[in-house]
Amino acid sequence: MGVYQAIVSFFQSGGAFMYPIMVVLALGLAIAIERYIYLTLATTKNRLAWHKLQPTLQNGNFRQALAFTEGSKSAISKILNYGLTRATVSRRRDDVEIAMEEGLMEIVPRLEKRTHYLATFANIATLLGLLGTIIGLIQAFTAVAEANPAEKADLLSASISVAMNTTAFGLMVGIPLLLIHAVLQTKTTELVDSLEMASVKVLNFITDRNKSEAAAQS
Repeated sequence: MGVYQAIVSFFQSGGAFMYPIMVVLALGLAIAIERYIYLTLATTKNRLAWHKLQPTLQNGNFRQALAFTEGSKSAISKILNYGLTRATVSRRRDDVEIAMEEGLMEIVPRLEKRTHYLATFANIATLLGLLGTIIGLIQAFTAVAEANPAEKADLLSASISVAMNTTAFGLMVGIPLLLIHAVLQTKTTELVDSLEMASVKVLNFITDRNKSEAAAQS
C-alpha cells in the first residue's frame, strides 16, 4: 500500500499537466499494443504462406501458386499475386518486378501505419513535462515573493520539488515510448525486408521458368 500511496501522492503533487501526460501515455500504449499484435500476426501469416508457396513455386506450378495467393489474406500473398498475375500475360522480368513493387507499395504503408505517432507522443510527453515544470516554477516564485522572508527558502524548495514532478513524469512516459517505437520500427523493417526477399525469389523462379521454356522451344 505504501507504493500505491507514493504513486498517488507523486501524481497529485505534479499539478494539472500530469493529466495530459497520462492521456499521451494511454494513447501511446494503445497504439503500441495494437501495432505489436498486428505485426506479429502479419509475420506469422507470411511465414506460413511462404512455407506453402515455396515448394509450389520451385516445382514451377505457378497456376496453383496464383490460386493460393488469390485466396490468402497474408501480405506476402497479396504482393506475389501481383507478380504472378502479371507473369501470366507478360514474360518480361521488368514487368513482373514492377507489378510486385506496386503490391509492396500498397502493403508497406499498412505495416508502418501509426507507428510514427509513438515518437511524436514521446516528444509531446517530454515537452508537456517541461512546460508543467516551468509554469510550476513561475507560480512558486510568485508565491515566494509574497511570503514571509523566514519561510521563503523552505517554501521555494518545496515548490520546486513539486514542479519537478511533471518533468520526471514526462520523461518516465517519453523514454519507454521511444524504446517501443524503436522496437516496432525494427520489427516493421524486418517484415518489409522479408517481403522484398520473397519477391526477389519469386521473380527468379519466374525468370528461370521462362528461360527453361525458351530453351525447350528452341
